[in-house]
Amino acid sequence: MIGTVGDLVEDVVVRLAGPVQEASDTEAVVVRRRGGSAANFAVSVVRAGHPARFIGHVGGDRAGAALIDSLRSEGVDVIVREAGQTGTIIVLLDHTGERSMLTDRGSCTWLDHPEPRWLDGLHTLHVPAYSLVGEPLGQTTATLIGWAHRRRIAVSIDASSASLINDFGGDSLLTMIAELRPSVFFCNEFEAETLGSGVHPDAIGSEVTVVKRGARPATVFQLDAAPVDVPALSLRDVRDTTGAGDAFAAGFLISRASGASPIAATTMAHQSAARAIAAASAQ
Repeated sequence: MIGTVGDLVEDVVVRLAGPVQEASDTEAVVVRRRGGSAANFAVSVVRAGHPARFIGHVGGDRAGAALIDSLRSEGVDVIVREAGQTGTIIVLLDHTGERSMLTDRGSCTWLDHPEPRWLDGLHTLHVPAYSLVGEPLGQTTATLIGWAHRRRIAVSIDASSASLINDFGGDSLLTMIAELRPSVFFCNEFEAETLGSGVHPDAIGSEVTVVKRGARPATVFQLDAAPVDVPALSLRDVRDTTGAGDAFAAGFLISRASGASPIAATTMAHQSAARAIAAASAQ
């Protein structure tokens, strides 16, 4: 089973028909759906036919209960604490499918007092960088990662957001990641540019670093090996890329767990991301 710790929130997706008309009306389509990087990752794992566990904190309100039910209906094993207000993210989509997000994490960062049993049955623990900032969630996540290493559970970390990196500090985040010793580190090209050469496995102590570049090839960096570019799939009618990065990580980690090489796993990751984009764009 692959586990993940982090956010479960409500996404309010606003698909704009054109540029925002200041101080007036702008035509849009508005959709509410389950969100949160860790939650999206867990669902992607299950939809790919592999068991997944979500660990997190959600509001003790009607919205939180509905989100938990939604995760469980997908077949995700859910471990949650409930109190406070459920988080909400406003996702603004322009006509190209590019996203801008307005984030209120609510009580997502309240997760504390971790329990070793949360890791029972896991072979991999995946951590979005969102789960490393904000307390007590950050310390809870670091504790779970420490326990995972002691139990020989593989750990992966995703950089999550260039704005998060800027707010936290690139050097500080890289130092934290190096201390947490993930076997796999994921980031997109913007996050990689923000972090600089520190994303290479030599710098952070990972076995593999994968830099995603949307529709262009992803680059796989390994210790003592030349970088390898792995082509992405060609897609049409892309209207929403939400969750693509989480699905990419899910495909990669499932493939690696079955013994695939990092290059082969990246090919599977592209396929998983493509399915997520197609599903989101069709909504």
